[in-house]
Amino acid sequence: MSGLDVSDLLARCTFAPPGTQVDCAVSGGPDSMALMVLAVEAGLDVTAWHVDHGLRPESASEGELVARTAVSVSAAVMRVEAPVEHGPNLEARAREARIVVLPAGVLTGHTADDQAETVIMNILRGAGIQGAAGIGDPDRRPLLALRRAETTAVCAVAGITPAHDTMNDDPRFFRNRVRHEIVPLMAEVSGRDPVPLLARHADRAREAVGLLSTLVDGIDATDVSVLSGLSDDLARLALRTWLTDCSGGRPPDLASVDRVLEVARGSRRAAEVVGGHRVERSAGRLTHLPD
Repeated sequence: MSGLDVSDLLARCTFAPPGTQVDCAVSGGPDSMALMVLAVEAGLDVTAWHVDHGLRPESASEGELVARTAVSVSAAVMRVEAPVEHGPNLEARAREARIVVLPAGVLTGHTADDQAETVIMNILRGAGIQGAAGIGDPDRRPLLALRRAETTAVCAVAGITPAHDTMNDDPRFFRNRVRHEIVPLMAEVSGRDPVPLLARHADRAREAVGLLSTLVDGIDATDVSVLSGLSDDLARLALRTWLTDCSGGRPPDLASVDRVLEVARGSRRAAEVVGGHRVERSAGRLTHLPD
């Protein structure tokens, strides 16, 4: 790709060694298209996975765009359908639908900008230090050190016109307001780009989370008798870790953790967890269920 220092971009990515078979989630937007292109440039054996939720009339044509582009860069392609109905918790339900149909370990095109937005969103949700660590499972996000402008540039140099998801402009969605309103306001107020600061904050928070996790290693957070022997602080930490794993890496807010702790302590039978989930207690065990 002439006109762009691909070697510099690849040096900042965290791809596996050349020849490794990888699956990439490719929506058709610039970030995921750049993920596919850079993975091929890194010498990986790439399969692009496109998930159609059927939420917009143009979604079928986006799948066709992904398929054509994958063929043009010598990547394999898999197109799958995972219908999602409009309604409450749309983003969370769509994410869960993708988890079901996408292969384990699939790579995603999240960038430093996505990381910064996620940190802000998690802090505002009250997700604690785990939320401040940003996007979960960073090993599956090889572009986290790149900026959104750079993924757009990769597409331009590669001659790719990515799809534009109009839902990314809809102010009804939390992330869109963070992206288009809060991050620009932070830049204006601070006089500097907040994205690198928030990304570094996520790195330090992830280190802290790793240290804290050693305190609850091996603890079965679903066993009420085990939790009964822990202080509230340690029980919360164990429950937060368990709930994060149950929700595909999305840390719960503090209020949800406290409600589940009340279930574990026996003061209530069940509790709702933000994001459309529920925890129930039966026969001395906690069970995580979709709402």
